Amino acid sequence: MSTLAIRGGTVVTAADEMVADVLVDGETVVALAAPGALDLRADTELDAAGRYVIPGGVDAHTHMEMPFGGTFAADTFETGTRAAAWGGTTTIIDFPIQSVGRSLREGLDAWHEKAAGKCAIDYGFHMILADVTESSLKEMEVLVGEGVTSFKLFMAYPGVFYSDDGKILRAMQKAGETGGLIMMHAENGIAIDVLAEQALARGQTDPRYHGDVRHALLEAEATYRAIQLARVAGAPLYVVHLSAQQALAEIAHARETGVNAFAETCPQYLFLSTEDLARPDFEGAKYVCSTPLRPAEHQAALWRGLRNDDLSVVSTDHCPFCFKGQKELGRGDFTKIPNGLPGVETRMDLLHQGVVDGHISRRRWIELACATPARMFGLYPRKGTIAPGSDADIVIYDPTAEHTHSAATHHMAVDYSCYEGRTTTGRVETVLSRGKVIIAGGEYLGSPGHGTFLPRDTCQYLR
Repeated sequence: MSTLAIRGGTVVTAADEMVADVLVDGETVVALAAPGALDLRADTELDAAGRYVIPGGVDAHTHMEMPFGGTFAADTFETGTRAAAWGGTTTIIDFPIQSVGRSLREGLDAWHEKAAGKCAIDYGFHMILADVTESSLKEMEVLVGEGVTSFKLFMAYPGVFYSDDGKILRAMQKAGETGGLIMMHAENGIAIDVLAEQALARGQTDPRYHGDVRHALLEAEATYRAIQLARVAGAPLYVVHLSAQQALAEIAHARETGVNAFAETCPQYLFLSTEDLARPDFEGAKYVCSTPLRPAEHQAALWRGLRNDDLSVVSTDHCPFCFKGQKELGRGDFTKIPNGLPGVETRMDLLHQGVVDGHISRRRWIELACATPARMFGLYPRKGTIAPGSDADIVIYDPTAEHTHSAATHHMAVDYSCYEGRTTTGRVETVLSRGKVIIAGGEYLGSPGHGTFLPRDTCQYLR
């Protein structure tokens, strides 16, 4: 096997920061040592002086090729994982979908077929559980044994993904028995549909009303209800894409009282707001996602939640739809705008901007983006850190390079950027996936099929 050495960079993990050399043999990190202490020449030598050497990012929430409202997310597994690599992410966990009336196996097999031989980086799967029945509950145990150890349910989208409280309770009970983790889209979908119908009847069709009808209190109410159901079931809970400070307060209270309740947020909730949803000339449609963007005053609470660990992970909920031909489906009716934003390429840079702005520390940046998602979803220490025995998923990161975001230069298969014209400080320079250099010198050196499927262990915070 070939060897590779990364020399003289500042290695930043969730646990430590140190100037060190990193030695890679084949696909694996084999040593870290003080500069010069590794007295050998590797087959490949990379100079990281003045740079950070960080673990590859773990994005635990993506939706490649996801069907929604008669269309599909614009990124395929090939284009989406390539864009992730450009942004310093070397592992994604995506969501196969169970269709109502069909088995979990059928949905999982379909996603295996979509991803196999296409991915530039390693990938795992959660499972969307859309039809809680006796047979699908039995399948949950089988999937946990195959390394698909987390299951997403929806309190939103009646008639599509929605599960009532009884079904949610039964799925949580099964998760508690098997070691699985329930991931919850926590919004009161029944009430949201009433408010949406009333808004449209008043002629309120603009994208801004998407945020109004998906009221922050309906996210908070659903989060509270999910927590109580999890307590009754004796099972852990992971709330996805939390956006409202009222919902965060429910998570914080639960954690203070010893409940195994975890939550993620996403960069869009830290950097965008309802002002973007209200952009004129239907431009606000670009910013329609669920949970929705909130008023800017929620951002300070979310950053605080990231600092004090009430929010444990930053994922993207990457689900891109082009403005032309896809988001435009909702002209005249905001409920028909495909819900989702692009973000798999921008997450690491935007979170680093949080370091630059003083919201979080460097180690917390890595904890939120790499180590904790790896632990949460049973991949640590193979992923999420730089240590002997870990996969050599490594990013050389220039913390001083300025980067202006634009659809003209990003690599996601979508025709707009949520952050068009915004300049952030810090940028990916070199990316290794299992020891192979896949980004260097402004070039993509990877290939479809390099990424492999990752069977996962159960949540490592519950042992």
